[in-house]
Amino acid sequence: MARGHNIGRAILYMGLAMALIPCLNASAKYLGHGYATVEIVWARYAGHFAYMLVAFFPRRGLRLFYTGRLGTQVLRSALLVTATGVYFTALHYTDLPTAAVISFVSPFMITALSFAMLGEPVGPRRWAAVGVGFLGALIILRPGSGVVHLASFLVLISAACNALYQLLTRSLAARDSAETSNTYIAVVGFVVTSLAVPFFWQTPRSPLDLLLFVSLGIFGGFGHYFIVKALEWGPAAVIAPLNYAQLVGTVIIGYVVFAEWPDVGTWIGAAVIIASGLYIFYRERALQKRARVTGATE
Repeated sequence: MARGHNIGRAILYMGLAMALIPCLNASAKYLGHGYATVEIVWARYAGHFAYMLVAFFPRRGLRLFYTGRLGTQVLRSALLVTATGVYFTALHYTDLPTAAVISFVSPFMITALSFAMLGEPVGPRRWAAVGVGFLGALIILRPGSGVVHLASFLVLISAACNALYQLLTRSLAARDSAETSNTYIAVVGFVVTSLAVPFFWQTPRSPLDLLLFVSLGIFGGFGHYFIVKALEWGPAAVIAPLNYAQLVGTVIIGYVVFAEWPDVGTWIGAAVIIASGLYIFYRERALQKRARVTGATE
């Protein structure tokens, strides 16, 4: 759904998303100590589905499910479900801030995949930034050192799925509404996990657990809805760097709820990853401006 840019509105939507995503991950980590990942992921998408229907179906009706690219919608949704399941599994063993920082390699994967899948030109400076970004991830993971749990490497798999999801989301942003795209995420996630959850089901054991299960859909559903809305109202080169803002909420929640604080290696790796990511965003924005003026790409 094409529309003009409104940077202020886009930043507002992204800010709301960055406030909700850390809450989603913290809730999943807390529940992961007593419940199967399948049940947690199911609750996240079941709630998402219910909230999307309540919020959008009365106004949109069956038009909510209309899309000219059904296969793409299903594929991107399946990728996000996979990313969610893998990430929640990693959170059972990984500190919340550490997992969040490792997931920041996703923009580097997007750059590499845009070259491999879409044939978009990537110059030597952006390739260098990609390499430096992955070096930052290695600083955090320190393979072979035993400092970081092996499950932390699962975050890289989640980041790869998320990168593919974001590429497909970008291709749909001008064609399908945010409401439709987010409803398809909910439908696919709910159907897929519903097939498996009966084998892992445990009834919530306390009011707090029940509240967190119910909240998963709110945090996840509206968090991703606000991201799609942000991309509708503002260019990705401006909006995407705001993704790093979630680290603030993640560190605060990790410390207050789980008594987790990143070690020096994690802070150094985070600085390397964020600096490299910001350079990529800056470079892409500069190239877009140059292309509009001269027709050059790089």
